[in-house]
Amino acid sequence: MAEDDTQPDPERAIELLWGAAEPERPGLSLGRIVAAAVEVADAEGLAALSMRKVAERFGTTTMSLYRYVPGKAELVELMRDAVYGEFPMEPSDGLGWRAGLERWARRAWEMHRRHPWLVHSAGTRRLPGPNIMAGYDHALDVASRTGLAPAQVIAVVNLVGGFVESVARQAGETAELQRRTGVSHERWWSERESLFERLDGYPALDRLWKAGGMDVPLDPFDFGLQRTLDGVQTLVDSQGSEVMRDEIGGGECVMCGKPLDGGGRGRPRDYCSRACQQRAYRKRQAQPD
Repeated sequence: MAEDDTQPDPERAIELLWGAAEPERPGLSLGRIVAAAVEVADAEGLAALSMRKVAERFGTTTMSLYRYVPGKAELVELMRDAVYGEFPMEPSDGLGWRAGLERWARRAWEMHRRHPWLVHSAGTRRLPGPNIMAGYDHALDVASRTGLAPAQVIAVVNLVGGFVESVARQAGETAELQRRTGVSHERWWSERESLFERLDGYPALDRLWKAGGMDVPLDPFDFGLQRTLDGVQTLVDSQGSEVMRDEIGGGECVMCGKPLDGGGRGRPRDYCSRACQQRAYRKRQAQPD
């Protein structure tokens, strides 16, 4: 139960995340403990979070919290899943893959902006709870509309999610420095005249600066998200070209009825695109044995 533990007991954390919901009753409860911990982390950062500070919010002792959660590491796992639950995704049946992934990414960006500590809780061995898995499954479903191969669909979701986390981490570090020092990012850099005087020997930087390239910086999230999705679009287009060239035979697509180009190479195929092929696969998987 040490306060400096960073890795939770995985089996205990899974039990807490996926166990039956506790009945609502007055007084101390696991849900109220998690909500109070989120408030502490929102106000002071994850490093400042402790079981003692959470207990103080209830006017009780630290030991009383251990009846509900073993320690800070497991508490953080519960906090992560709780804040994901604040941003449920609506059905997106009418959206294409790009619009759907953009909406998912913007929802994740807003979540990180509301809870900057979230990026500091990330890691390769963090345990997902039901809210986190619901969001991930939603993104996978949207990305599957690209018609890409299954491994590529997973990689696309991880790519977009990783971009959001990267930008959120940079924004969080900037905000934390401003909170801790009381000096804004813009003011701090505007006072670095002694540095700017030494930058004349860099011609590309000087040229772009004089051309106004730094007057109105592009929003890093909006610019980066669109360029990330452009890269996915390029992959989708290239895969589509391969399907049309190598896989399409004569007749009609068995999924949508679209006529197939009979000029393709190789044996005839049943689908007009990889998207229809993926839909057929999902339909087969959904059918009972």
